[in-house]
Amino acid sequence: MATGQAPSNPVPAMRTYPPVEHPVVVIGPQYLAQYPVELAVSPELWSLGENDFKVSDINGTLIFQVKSKLLSMPVRRFLKDAAGNTLVNLRQKIMTMHRSWEAFRGESKEEKDLLFTAKKSKLFQFKTDLDVFLGNNKGEVPDFKVKEGYSESSCSILLGDSNTMLAQVHGRHILAIMPNVDYAFIVALVVVILYGMNANDAAIKCLNGVVDEMAPSA
Repeated sequence: MATGQAPSNPVPAMRTYPPVEHPVVVIGPQYLAQYPVELAVSPELWSLGENDFKVSDINGTLIFQVKSKLLSMPVRRFLKDAAGNTLVNLRQKIMTMHRSWEAFRGESKEEKDLLFTAKKSKLFQFKTDLDVFLGNNKGEVPDFKVKEGYSESSCSILLGDSNTMLAQVHGRHILAIMPNVDYAFIVALVVVILYGMNANDAAIKCLNGVVDEMAPSA
């Protein structure tokens, strides 16, 4: 006999990840927040043939800028704060099979200022799988990993070989960063994902929607 009440549907379970036990600081403690941080990535001058972009918070406030120095060899990318101060410069190592990228503090190129190195974990791969080593890590076990999700427009950034989530890229251009994680470091990794691989690699597909969605139509 009908009761007139809608049937009770189960609520899908939420996938949870272990919280970060200790603050993750790579660029600086001033980029830690006690709450989840959401940032939006958008091209800044794409219509002019440039490939710079800006990073804003959910209110549209400019947080970071990424500028390129295309005439240098190798090409260098600069992560700057909202005031234009260079936080990190990134460059691709020449003649490396795994397309390694190095990130240095400020505009330095000195080994003592090396913050991290990112490279493909395998020579040939169909999904994003990047190993990230801090500057003082001379071993073979990465400090962080970048993994492509179920769709090509999503990535996860994990702590080492664990399933401790530090950040996710979703919705093609949104960065969701966990509390107590250096969000400037996460944006620097996004620079590597965007520019670190050529157009035939799976890694760049992880964020190619940034350009596809937001570039002006012809």
